[in-house]
Amino acid sequence: MKLQITVSGAVLLSAAYASLYNESSSNHTCPLLLSCSPGTVPSKVDSCCAETYGGLVLSTQFWDTYTGLESEGQVLPRNSWTLHGLWPDFCNGSFTQYCDLNRQYDPSPSPNTTNGLSNGTRVPPYKGPNIGTFLEPFGKYDLLEYMNKYWISQGSPNYDFWGHEFSKHATCYSTFDVPCYGPEYRQHEDVVDFFETAILYYKRLPTWHWLSSAGIRPSNHTTYSISDLRDALTHHHGAVPYIGCSGPSYNSTAAGNGTLDKGYTVLSEVWYYSHVHGKPQYGHSVPVNASGSNTNCATSAGAIHYYERTPGSEK
Repeated sequence: MKLQITVSGAVLLSAAYASLYNESSSNHTCPLLLSCSPGTVPSKVDSCCAETYGGLVLSTQFWDTYTGLESEGQVLPRNSWTLHGLWPDFCNGSFTQYCDLNRQYDPSPSPNTTNGLSNGTRVPPYKGPNIGTFLEPFGKYDLLEYMNKYWISQGSPNYDFWGHEFSKHATCYSTFDVPCYGPEYRQHEDVVDFFETAILYYKRLPTWHWLSSAGIRPSNHTTYSISDLRDALTHHHGAVPYIGCSGPSYNSTAAGNGTLDKGYTVLSEVWYYSHVHGKPQYGHSVPVNASGSNTNCATSAGAIHYYERTPGSEK
């Protein structure tokens, strides 16, 4: 059970607050240890100081062509991919989700159990004020404006998507756990911190410009090869990212009829992997290659569509 006493705007956590990773709520002095290195394990280091559980950090981006809410002013940024999230995978590439239901701000949890299976703990839909309002007591209006431009949802209000990303992913970092903020923690300080950190990584990964510099630009007529996309992004990032596609499989299209290529044909997302020195909040990351398969896209030459945005869907 979480008990709070408010003093001068600070939320003091009582000893009854259950830490996810057994951290102390005392102040922490943190060395710069590299996540996923042999010594970065909970038995050896302070989990508030180094990412001991989600040490493989993924900065993920979307390429959408519309939002579905253009009539409400929710549009996509011109000449830019959009932020999807910042995910804490385990060092072996597996992951967990919805790790702290006391910080569940997702109106439509997906999946709706903690393990994605029917025997998992149910994740109840959030019914409170949208997560964007949590930034206001901190005066983070510039941050909110930036998020409404670059952290864009498709088919739902942006703030619902932010609530999903925080609740499903941020709650699984050891370094964003509430006790790590010390005895003068302010309610939702962890939310603000996560949003700022996700944007820090996103800003350093300008996917649109990296592809454009290689002559790869959105087109409703030209197609591209996955090898060219991968080479362009790897050159700038310094490691091989995961490139995700949607749409029809290549062998179900007229161009791919008769081939064995079952990969998908519409470019839609990129995941950049890294290890981090110290807390992810510091931004000291080391690019690493994507774990497992690095694409679900078609591998045939010229099989990938990188479609233009729908007219009226970007600004």
